[in-house]
This record gives sequence, structure tokens and C-alpha cells, in this order.
Amino acid sequence: MIATKAIGDKVVTFDLVERMQYLFVRVVKARALASKDAAIDPFAKISLGSHTARTRSVPSTLYPEWNEVFAFGKERMGGPALEIAVSDDRDPDSSFLGSVVFEFAEIPVRVPPDSPLAPQWYRLERKSHHSQSSPRTVRGDIMLAVWLGTQADEAFTEAWQSDSGGYAHTRSKVYLSPKLWYLRVNVIEAQEVHLERFQPEVTVRAHLGFQVQRTRVASNRTTSPFWNEDLLFVAAEPFEDDLVLRVEERKSGGEKEEHALLGLVRIALSGVERRIDHRQVSSRWYNLEKHSGGGDGSEDEQKKHSFHGRLHLRVCLDGGYHVLDEPVNHLSCANPTARQLWKAGVGMLELGIIRGKDVLPMKNKEGRGSTDAYVVAKYGSKWVRTRTVMDSLNPRWNEQYRWDVHDPCTVLTIGVFDNAQLANRDARIGKVRIRLSTLESDRVYTNRYPLLSLQQSGVKKLGEVELAVRFTSASVLSMLQLYFQPLLPRMHYLHPLGVTQAEILRISAMRIVAIRLARSEPPLRQEVVQYMLDTDVNVWSLRRSKVNYFRLMSVLNGPMAVVRWMENICHWRNPVTTVLVHILFLILVWYPELILPTLFLYMFLIGLWQYRSRPRSPPSMEARLSQAEVVEPDELDEEFDPIPSAKDPNVIRARYDRVRIVAARIQNVLGDLATQGERVGALLSWRDPRATAIFVTFSLVVAVVLYVVPIRVIVVVAGLYAMRHPRFRDPLPAAPINFFRRLPSLADRIL
Repeated sequence: MIATKAIGDKVVTFDLVERMQYLFVRVVKARALASKDAAIDPFAKISLGSHTARTRSVPSTLYPEWNEVFAFGKERMGGPALEIAVSDDRDPDSSFLGSVVFEFAEIPVRVPPDSPLAPQWYRLERKSHHSQSSPRTVRGDIMLAVWLGTQADEAFTEAWQSDSGGYAHTRSKVYLSPKLWYLRVNVIEAQEVHLERFQPEVTVRAHLGFQVQRTRVASNRTTSPFWNEDLLFVAAEPFEDDLVLRVEERKSGGEKEEHALLGLVRIALSGVERRIDHRQVSSRWYNLEKHSGGGDGSEDEQKKHSFHGRLHLRVCLDGGYHVLDEPVNHLSCANPTARQLWKAGVGMLELGIIRGKDVLPMKNKEGRGSTDAYVVAKYGSKWVRTRTVMDSLNPRWNEQYRWDVHDPCTVLTIGVFDNAQLANRDARIGKVRIRLSTLESDRVYTNRYPLLSLQQSGVKKLGEVELAVRFTSASVLSMLQLYFQPLLPRMHYLHPLGVTQAEILRISAMRIVAIRLARSEPPLRQEVVQYMLDTDVNVWSLRRSKVNYFRLMSVLNGPMAVVRWMENICHWRNPVTTVLVHILFLILVWYPELILPTLFLYMFLIGLWQYRSRPRSPPSMEARLSQAEVVEPDELDEEFDPIPSAKDPNVIRARYDRVRIVAARIQNVLGDLATQGERVGALLSWRDPRATAIFVTFSLVVAVVLYVVPIRVIVVVAGLYAMRHPRFRDPLPAAPINFFRRLPSLADRIL
């Protein structure tokens, strides 16, 4: 039988993970307990072999209600029977009030979609080793439900779990990122501002929560300053902070720049107009307020100082953009904020988090190494967190989750962490990224992925995680059509954001998401969210610079191989191949209509040939590709150094000198590229009169030759000349190259 669980109106089948058996005990309530004056605080204690758990105590009642569920793993079933005892929390010496004992053979089995087991009343009896030391009379009943089930049971998520310690912050949980908007503030102008000096420098400083932006200085230095400048913020629903705009006058003098407040405006975001396109929203005038400490506080005094000018604004919430909170290369969702603009779903993603293997100890507990591991998976706005498996180096989670997919060219991110029990920061164990476009439809991928962690001492493998992934497509045709559509919403292309502006907004969005999720219950720690969202992806790192350099060289390997092959052809390294290339060249020149069909047929054959060696499973993180195996210790120490740096000035000076050396190489390469481009421009600029005269004359001769001689003859002659035998070659550079290198550039004008 395959376990299933209902979620809303959909049913998730737990077929990607292993079935884990649990003994469930639902303790609902008790009645008519034995006591003379009801001066007891009853609680229920569940005993299963050497493992115990208890409910909360209910003060001063003979009819307590608990309604708590407990789940014991199969490996915890160490005794012949299950005992539920009711005791008094006030009197530990004679607290026994009665118990119920269940033999394992009598416990029913229940697996969804079976209906939940109805609780029943059981009479409390004196069948416990506690009864020998308790003089109290046993009386009353307890309502229980006991059954054997799996992790697919509806009660499992909220139950006390034996393998997770039973704490609230160790349970599995589903989180949703807040709905993010771009708040666009068009600061147009101000009027009747009370200025403090002649020809002032007036600006507007706007802040929304921790986000602060300032306009440029007004173009006209009068009592009616004009800006017409857009400011962009990230706002999250539900809106908690007001937008505050302060009109300020810059004061000159002194080491620190100061601004005098001329007036402010406070706008609640709940009343701001929303739009899904670039239509112009209506503007409004806002009266400026000013909070001053002078005056006697009377009504006349408040009226006298209540008007300080007005500010002309156009404020709206842009719903046509996708608010980026993660790097574009690792995008997990591209839907805009406005839900009516969302693409139709194209499939479903299912993730089975099975187990961890050989996880290294992350902390010391009672003099020995220990790890309390849990997994966080993020796709789109939905975050899932597994339960924390306490004190295990081979944790078994066997939890399954699903997401709706709107675009296959997105990335699922899975991170493994060590739970610090709210005392310290949760330690990173490793991360896995799976791009959905690399998955075949309706196929289950079950693999182990290494958990690599880059530390100051170097890269370290901290274990493995076993995952099962399945991507189910609803319509193959709809999914293929997405490959020809823009990845981001229309507004990103019709009215794009600047690169720097988009990065600042991404960091702000990440901070908002981290703050909101950290306020959930149980919280998803900020360091976990930041690690999942790759907050440091754009931070300077010499290691990452090397990674990008080698990635670029790998991309250029193909064109360079073609150049080397042509060089071998031109130098007749293999005469047979050279002769065949000559024949093919003549055929293509004589029949040019075969060039494009031949090219595309060649790419088709290459694709068929490489189909045999296609990847069979999603790729994992690579230490070699990340240059983590050969990185120098000082480079790693620099990568983990915060901003501003906390290192010794001598260390910072040495690193600065190293960056200068690397930057000098880049500077020289950029200069060489600029020189070649300037030489091309110098061909017709007459900066070198003789060179330009030669090129102009050459152009006239070539034009006449091309007009008179058939183009096929010219191409044949040029091709045969380029592939001529080395016996007819001059070892010195060719005349066109010599001519080009002699052309002037602007390098000789640089200081």
C-alpha cells in the first residue's frame, strides 16, 4: 500500500520516500479522577520501554483536557506493551492516579486515506509499578486513540515526535515568503517651502523601514524646488511601515554633512494605488509637517506652524515586476507580484527528503560529537523545513513535499543545517541546487548528493544527503512554448531596472524575507534564509574570480579548437585531411546553397552522438569547478573577512597590493582591446595620412575587382591562398597584419 496525505483539494502520494512506522497516541482528556478536593494538577505520561513522554499538566481539575498527540518511531518500541499513566504534578511521592496498558498485538494499524481513528474511553486501572508506592484510590476514565501508522498520517506534523525531541522548534513546517511589491515614488516638486537661507540645496530623503534613498539636489534653488525623480523600494504585505519623505536643506561647513528638516510627509501603504502595467497613476499634493520642540503647545501655536509647504508626489505599487530576492542565475520563480499576470502552471515538482549519511559531528554534547540535522527546501515562495532528527549522524527524515511549477527553467534549492537549539547560529552543513529543466518528465531521480562546505580551512565534505525528485508536466506543448518566451515578466524588458538598482533592491528583498520568516513560529533563522538565498553571491572573492576566468576559458575552448584545426589544415599537418577540406571548400563555393544545410546537419549529428553521454542524474555541487580544492588559505581568509574588514592593517595592505596586481592585468587586457578597436577606427580617420591613403586606395581597387571578377573566383582564390602549402609561406607576419599593427591608437595620449 502507498501512503497518501490530503493537502487541501489535492492528494500527495508518499511514494518517493521510505515508509517509517510510528506508534501514535492521542491523549484527549480524562474524567472523574480520584481526589477529595480537586487539588490536583493531572498530566498523562506515556511509557514505551525505556522511552517516556508526557502531556502538560492542567491545574486544579478532575476533568483535564490535553488533546495532544505523540509519535514514537519503530526503533523506539523497546518493550512488550504501551502504558499511559495519569499522575498528579503536585505530589511527586504519591502522584499515581491510574493507567491504561496496551499490548502491541492489540494496537490497530491505520494508513491514510483511512479515516482517523476515533478516540475511546478507557477505565483507569492499577496496573503499573507506580501503583505499589501510591496510596491513592484509582478512579476515572481517560479518552485515548492508539494506532500504528506512518509519517503520512495527518497527525504526524503536529505530534510530539520521538526522533526530534518533541520540541516545537524541531518539528517540520511549511513557510511562505511575504508578498513583495516594488514601491515606486515619483518625487515631482515642492511648493512654498520655508527655506532657511538664500539659494539652498534642497533634497528629499525617503525611507521605508530600513531602506533609505535620497534624491539629487533640486535643479532650481527657490522656494519651489523641482526634482521629477523616481525612487524605488521593496514593500512586503502585510504592510507594517509607513513611507516617510523628509524635505531637507543641505548645510555646508564642518566635517560631517548636515541637513535641516523643512517638512515631512507620512504615507500609509495600505491606501497606495496598485498597477500592473506602466500606466501613469494620478499624482497628489501632500502637506508638509514639521515637528519642532519650540512653542507652548497651544492650538493657536500648532495652527501657526502647521503649514510648511506641500510636496507633489506620484506613488504606486508596481505589480508587473517580479521582485527578485535571489540571484537571477538561481531563480526559483519568475511570476510577477500581481497574480492575474501569472503564467499557467505547467507541472508539479515533488521532492522526497530521504536521509543523511555519514554527517560529521557539528558540536559537542556531553563530551562527544553530535549533530541535530534538518533540511530546508525552497522553491518559489514556498519554503519547507523537515523535522530535526536529534543526535544522529545518519538521520532519516523520509518527508515528501510538492510545488506547483510555472516555468521549468527554475532552480530548487535544498540546504542541510545543524539545529543549535536557539542558543547559537544554526551551522551550515551543505547545499544542493537542482535545475528543473535538467529533469525528464515523469521520471524519479533518487541520488545521494555530497554536502560540501567552504570554510576558512578549506573545502570540507560534511556528509551526504539522499533525495528523490520527480517533475511531472501537465502539458508538454505548453512547457515547450515557455522556452521561447521571456523568463521575467514584460515590465522587466519594457521598463528595465538598472543593474545597480536591481542589486540593491534584491538585497533589501532578501532582508525583508529573512526578517519575516524569522518571526514565524517556529522561526526559520535569518542565517538559514541568507544562506539559501545566496546573499554573498556578488561579494568580491579572488577564488570566484578564478572560477569565472576558467569558466570563460572553458567556453572559449571550442572556438580555439576550431582555430587550431584550421591552423593544422593551413600548414598541411595531415595532407589527407587538408586535401579533403580543399575539395569540400570548392564544393561549398560552387554550391553555396549547401552551406547552411550542411552546418545544421552537422550540429544535428553532433547532438545525436552526444545523446549517448547525456547526464543521467541532476548534477551536484563541484569542488573542482568552484576552485575550492586549490585555493590558498589567505584567499579563503579574505573571502570570509566581513565588510568593513576586521583584519590587521598589514594584512589589509598585502591584500590590497594583491588586488592591485590582479587589476593591473585586467587593465592591460582592456587596454589592448581598446587599442585594437581604435586602430580599426583609424583606418578612415586620417590620423595617419599615409595609412589612410593606402587603405582608401586599397578599398577602391577591391571595389573594382569585386565588380569585375565573379565572387566565386575571388572566394576560391582567397581560400586556396589561405590554405597554401608551407613551402609557399613566409615565416614573418603577413602584410595586412603588419599594416594593422602600425595604425595609431589613443594609447600614446594617455598620461
